[in-house]
Amino acid sequence: MSRSAVLYHLICAGPPAADAETFIRLAQSAGWDVCLIASPAAVPFVDAGRLADLTGHPVRSGYKAPDDPDVLPAAAAMVVAPATFNTVNKVAAGIADTLVTSLICEYLALGVPLVMAPNVGSALGRHPAYRDNLDRLRGWGARIVVGPDPTAMAGWPAVLDALPVPAA
Repeated sequence: MSRSAVLYHLICAGPPAADAETFIRLAQSAGWDVCLIASPAAVPFVDAGRLADLTGHPVRSGYKAPDDPDVLPAAAAMVVAPATFNTVNKVAAGIADTLVTSLICEYLALGVPLVMAPNVGSALGRHPAYRDNLDRLRGWGARIVVGPDPTAMAGWPAVLDALPVPAA
């Protein structure tokens, strides 16, 4: 598969993270070479060994040592699903304190296509900073995908449909 078809699937600690395998399979069927990166809080939601076998890449959740080589190829696109309240707000503020938020901030600055599918509590979904930050991220080119209930993550097919077609 072409290096240009690499998709980073970043997951945060929300219930949809437990079903990351479904999205990985959908994305692979669409031609993406998927790499999974989990926030530290999302690690317990997944079977990292199983997903590493499925993707052919190690599941990353923490930083590597500065002199260690990158174990993942560079991404052509990124999906953050589920994206939590915390992650949305951190990225909009430029806070890069985990591997997940660091990668999102870096790739957003590089202009790599970014899809975010938020999954937040209903009260948090009404928080003014959160709403402003979604608009801010949209203004920077992020595609924000929501379902009929804007606080519940959109379905995996909708998330996949928001991505560009992978380069061959």
